[in-house]
Order: sequence, then structure tokens, then C-alpha cells
Amino acid sequence: MSVTLTLPDENKLELPDGATGADAAAAIGPGLARAALAIEVNDPTGQAGPEVRDLARPLPGAAGVAILTAKSGAPALALIRHDAAHVLAAAVTELYQGVKISIGPAIADGFYYDFEFPAGTSISEEDFPQIEERMRAHVNAAEPFVREDVSVAEARERFVAEGQDYKVELIDDLVKAAAPGDPLQTVSLYTNGPFTDLCRGPHAPTTKSVGAFKLNSVAGAYWRGDSSRTMLTRIYGTAFFSKAELSEHLARLEQAKARDHRKLGRELGLFTFSELSPGAAFWLPAGTSVFNALVGLSRRMGRERGYSEVKTPQIYDAELWRTSGHWGKYREHMFTLDVEGREMGIKPMNCPGHAHLFSTSRHSYRDLPVRYSEPGLLHRNEPSGVLHGLLRVRHFAQDDGHIFCTEEQVEAEVRGAVEMAYATYAMFDFDVSLELSTRPQQRVGTDEMWDRAEEKLMRTLRELGLEYELNPGDGAFYGPKIDMHMTDSLGRSWQLGTVQLDYSMPERFGLSYTGADNQEHRPVMIHRAMFGSYERFIGIMIEHYAGELPLWLAPVQAIVLPISDRFGGYGSSVAERLQSDEARVELDDRSESIGRKIRDAELRKIPYMLIVGEREQQQGTVSVRSRLDTGDHHGADAPSVPTEEFAQQLRGELYFPH
Repeated sequence: MSVTLTLPDENKLELPDGATGADAAAAIGPGLARAALAIEVNDPTGQAGPEVRDLARPLPGAAGVAILTAKSGAPALALIRHDAAHVLAAAVTELYQGVKISIGPAIADGFYYDFEFPAGTSISEEDFPQIEERMRAHVNAAEPFVREDVSVAEARERFVAEGQDYKVELIDDLVKAAAPGDPLQTVSLYTNGPFTDLCRGPHAPTTKSVGAFKLNSVAGAYWRGDSSRTMLTRIYGTAFFSKAELSEHLARLEQAKARDHRKLGRELGLFTFSELSPGAAFWLPAGTSVFNALVGLSRRMGRERGYSEVKTPQIYDAELWRTSGHWGKYREHMFTLDVEGREMGIKPMNCPGHAHLFSTSRHSYRDLPVRYSEPGLLHRNEPSGVLHGLLRVRHFAQDDGHIFCTEEQVEAEVRGAVEMAYATYAMFDFDVSLELSTRPQQRVGTDEMWDRAEEKLMRTLRELGLEYELNPGDGAFYGPKIDMHMTDSLGRSWQLGTVQLDYSMPERFGLSYTGADNQEHRPVMIHRAMFGSYERFIGIMIEHYAGELPLWLAPVQAIVLPISDRFGGYGSSVAERLQSDEARVELDDRSESIGRKIRDAELRKIPYMLIVGEREQQQGTVSVRSRLDTGDHHGADAPSVPTEEFAQQLRGELYFPH
């Protein structure tokens, strides 16, 4: 018996039955064997994503494989960050007797581990040097990660004896979650040095792969995210293969702190928050201007593409949410209330309301496609622990659009939605990458329907000449989707827009249209959003631009700065001229020095400062200083242009770029 493996270059590798990932790496070459960290095994059916396995585990039958090394990018980083979480737990359990361990996964930028410390023991960042020193000792010792598959009873008995209640609960939950008729027999344990954890893996061969690490912060986290359970101590950290990579990451974190949208939003007077309404922004006049400009952009682009704006209620009878499926699947994230004995829910998304709205009228195939848009207010009952400025809120507005079309119109409508997304992001100079998410294990509809839907999306992207990454198994339960991602100025990736095919909701709501054959047919529903939520998009933009928003979006686009009080009248006339073109212009008529006025305008990140004095008043001009200028212009040496000429220039820059 032998195992036939397909390598990334499509070459075949024959190994004896029972061969491991380490055997595969050695068979390819001694250099790869030394560099190997783990092996990535692809699902031959294509229904699931690749599985990363320890090098010591036996390989399955015929499959595509790739050896992971330090050069393998995100999968390799996730691997050593998981290793680092176990090293952290090893250090903490040695330093603090009686500590209880829970979970320690790798996350986007690092890792964390949650602990319950004995009564009277608290951890702060001042304790990090001691913990890091102990972690470093474990890393330098190159301790092997040893996997052991043991019976459920043995593992449970072990953790009961050690007083590790959280591990016992996790084992019990794994047993409960096992499929009926197929009880869970074994669980896997991983040991590195003196520390043993309940873990699915995978891990690198030794702790030495964690080349450089840093503990970042400490926070509270409820066990299982449940506020009725124990508050644990979460220690965050990050890890890289080299000290240089770690240093670059830490420098980016410092930049991110300076660009934090919560800090800049407060400094620029855009928004604030209050404990009287957690998770909801209070928009100040300047921030409201930014918000309304984005909504205006959505409306203009929608009108140009045949969307009709609608407005639907905030509160619906629970029957709507039962029909859509949200009452059973999403109710814990909804705000619910009792109205005269009727169960009601505040909407967390617009799609069920739009489906119901479509159903209230008869439609012919001649009416389709029907394109609804709504910058609708939404509420989601997010746990308080995950709220984060504008990026994670309970109250928000979404640039929702829903298209009801025939099967034959799907590709054209998807193409239109994707092109709309690219036109939108071009206004912000965002580089966009695409991800096509395919059928999840839990889904509705037939395989034939999913084949057809996925092929439509793939064909549309090919026709547009767009590259995309395949994300197997991550589609919505009702259909595949295209997600748009952008990378900001700090190298962080954000998922923004989405285009989703939905065959489920039209079925649930019994939607229909009369076809050319005079028979009733089921429409297809397409969900699309460009910004996601306006709140989150604004938060991302503030950090991406470090608060220096594009001119057309800036709350104040120009400010007139008289050199002294006696030029206030002329300054006022300049401001009024520019305001007549609907520019957002202010006059700073304070009795301050011109240097102070310029510095204050720079702190507010206003794009244009217009300095006026004796020369400008006599000549009917303004001295223009841009926020991009680095010189010390105080009026006399600033570029001077006729007021009318600058007004025309500004008017041309204010309209949305196409």
C-alpha cells in the first residue's frame, strides 16, 4: 500500500502507507525537511478548505499537499502564534500556582490566552517582563510539541484531578456535540515542556519556531462570552519568525494608536459616545456632515444605476422574523419587545423588510429587475465586551440594496453590483481584492442550485477580468457571495462590500412574478452593500487617512483667516462667496495671531486655509495654504490667486470624482 500526494507544482509523490508530513518533506529534499513547520492537506472533494496538520501525523490517502515553512505567509504565522499561546500558558502556570486555564487561540494579529487567577492575584502589563522571560526560556529550550490521542474518560479524569474546570467543561461539550450514533471516543492533548493542554492542534515541531514575540495587553473576558459566567483574565500577545518582523509590527501598532478613530473623532469633533446609549454614536455637526456626504454618495450612485430608494419600519411582528429564519437563528442578537401582547423585534438587517415589501405588489417579468436601496437604521444586540468605537456598534445605518430579478438576469445584476463597488472604492483610492465564498456545510437548496449559483458568480468575475481568492465553505447558508476587501495605509485588511446570491428568502416569503408564459415564477434575490455600515466605513477611513479626509468629504473644506480684525469684513465676503457654491467654509474671526489660526486649522485637518490681509483686500484675492504645505506661510509669501479663480477651482474639486 502507498500514499499518492499531489504537490503544488502538480508533481506526484509516492510514499508508503502510514507516512507522515515529515516523511513527505524529507522525500522532497533535506533543506525543506529542516525548514518544515507543518503540512497543508487539501480536501480532495473541494467542499472544505485545506487542513493544516502536524508533521508527525500520518497522512491521509490521495490528496494535494503543501509543506508550510516560515515563508508560507498567514497559515505559518497562525501556526507559530498558536504555539506562542501554549508557551504563554506554560509560563503562567509555572509562575502562578493554582491558575486555571481555558482557551488560547491564534487571532488576526497575534494570540491570546484566558486564565482564571487565584483570588487576590491580579495581572497587569507590569508583570509582562517576568512572564516574557519565562516564555523565552521555553522557546530557547526548543521543547517538542508532542500530540497524544487519549480516551475521553482519561482526559476528563486528568483535568478533574488538576482542578482545570474549564477543560472539563470543554470535554463535556465535545461529547454532547458528537453526532448521534457516533460518540466521541478520543480527544487530543499537546505537551510542550511541563505544560499539557486539550487542543486540536496543529503545532510546529518545537517551541523554537516562535522566533520573536511580545505581550501586548491584558483585558477581562467572560468565559464563553457570557456575562453571567466568570470574568477571566485575557493576556494578548503577538509572535513572528524574526525580530525584524516583530519590530515592524510594533511600529505599525504605534501608528495605529496615533490614528485610532476614537481619538481622532474626539479631537476633530466628529462624534462622541455615552454610557446612556452604549454602542451608539452621538454625531456632532462636523461628523454628521461626513455621514450625510456618504449617504448622499450612495443615493446618487443608486439613482444612476436604477435603484429606487424605499423606507421600511424599524419594528416588526415576530412573524416576519420567523418567516425569514432570523427568529430561530439570530434572535439573541436582536432587541425584542412586547407590544400589547405581541412579540416584536427591532430590525438588525433590511432584507426581510424588503422581501415583504416586494410581496405586497404584483410583478411582471417586464418589471424586473426591481432594485431597492435603503440607508436603513439597524440595531443589533452586540455584547458590551465587543463594542469598539464605530467599528463595532449596536446602532448603525447600512447602505443596503436588494435586487429582485429573473434567473436570466442574475449575471448582469451581479456584474452591475461589482462594477458599482469598484466605482465607489476608486473615489477613495482603495486597492480592492475579492474573495468568492462557496457553499457551507449547513445550507439550504440542492447541490444543483449551488453549482449553478457558484458558476454564475465565477463566470461574472472572469468576464470582468477580476482576480479572486476562493474561500471554500464560507458562503451564506442561502447562497454564495463575493466579498470585497481593502488594505489600508497601515497594511490592515478590511472587508467592506458584499454581493450575495439568495435563493432562500424568495422561497420563504413566497415571492413571485408573472413570466412571459403567464405562469408564476420565483425571483432571485441579490443582496449588495458597498460600505457595509456607514459608521464602520467612517471609522476605517479616519484611520486610513489619519483624519485627513478627502476634500469632498471633509466637514470643513476651507477656512478664511483674516490677518487682523480690520480684515474681518473682507474675510466674511470671501466666505459667503464660497458658501454660495455649497462649499463648507468657515470664517475664523477670532482676535488671535495668524500663526495661531493656521496651527488650529492644521490641527482640525482643514484642507484649505485662505489668508486675507491688506494685499488680498486691495486686489480681491486670497492667499491659499493647503494642509499639504510644509512652508511657514503667514500670508505675505503664500500663493495668491483671485477669489473668483479659487472659487471655480474649489467648485471643480468638490463634486464626487467619477
